[in-house]
Amino acid sequence: MTVLGTPASLQAFAETPPPPTSIGLIAGGGGLPLLIARSLRESGHPVHGLGLANQFEPELPSLCSTFREVGLLRIGAWGRILSRLGVHHAIMVGKVDKAKLMHDPWRLFKNIPDWRTVGAWYRHLRLDKRSHAVLSIVAEELHRCGVMLLDSTSPIPDEMAGVGVMTTRHPTPEQRADVQFVWPLLSQILRLDVGQAIAVRERDVIAVEAVEGTDRMIERAGKLCRVKGWTLCKGARIGHDRRSDVPTVGINTIKNLHANGGGCLALAANDVIMLDKADMVALADRLGISIVGVPAELATTHAPEVPPVYATVPA
Repeated sequence: MTVLGTPASLQAFAETPPPPTSIGLIAGGGGLPLLIARSLRESGHPVHGLGLANQFEPELPSLCSTFREVGLLRIGAWGRILSRLGVHHAIMVGKVDKAKLMHDPWRLFKNIPDWRTVGAWYRHLRLDKRSHAVLSIVAEELHRCGVMLLDSTSPIPDEMAGVGVMTTRHPTPEQRADVQFVWPLLSQILRLDVGQAIAVRERDVIAVEAVEGTDRMIERAGKLCRVKGWTLCKGARIGHDRRSDVPTVGINTIKNLHANGGGCLALAANDVIMLDKADMVALADRLGISIVGVPAELATTHAPEVPPVYATVPA
């Protein structure tokens, strides 16, 4: 079986090989590429960074053994650079800020697509521009250069959402009921690739995430619901490809929730990255927000109940 012309072997993505294997890091913006670079270095992996033009964080080059700035639409160049460095495994993470892209006066020169990207667009992406379709094409083109795209979460297992309550503060009975009510709905929008989050209060859906992203959806929910204590549920599409686009929350998520009246954050356990997890949990406790991880077996459209989620995570 193939997807968009991608060999079936590419769909079973590999774990990070043992050190001192060199790892390529194709990086957009945000804190996740920095976290992964540090984790790989601490594990003994040389990191060869490819920073997407006008997107990567200024700190990133100092965390890499080698670093190159690359064009966003030059997938073929990514693979050739890594191959020449003798790098056969890579991780692709980070955000692409469209505003930065549009306001860069050199954008036309930095982002001229190479022939591999043009060919991929013509064959596949002009018909399907969803994130998993783009990822399949990137993985295929890198594989042609001898570079395998890895599970982006494998270097940071301790930063994934756990099962159960992760904060000292527990969800209220109303928040528990809201999670139980909305999780099957969340599973449906994840399956349909609509978004990754839903805001809910008293079994009434306040907002559904779409192209605007979770932070803007939280702000929209806060404007629509003036009563504090509503719940945000966030997850990942069942069977989603961890080579990229893994749902992520962090300290800013908690600050944003607090500023807009949110009182509970429910995350799909082992499917959502929690950046600076310890600090994030501590901040949530200080601001009176509970964080709970929903186990994978309940993240389906047929989940009959949710109460087991709320047991404290074992030590």
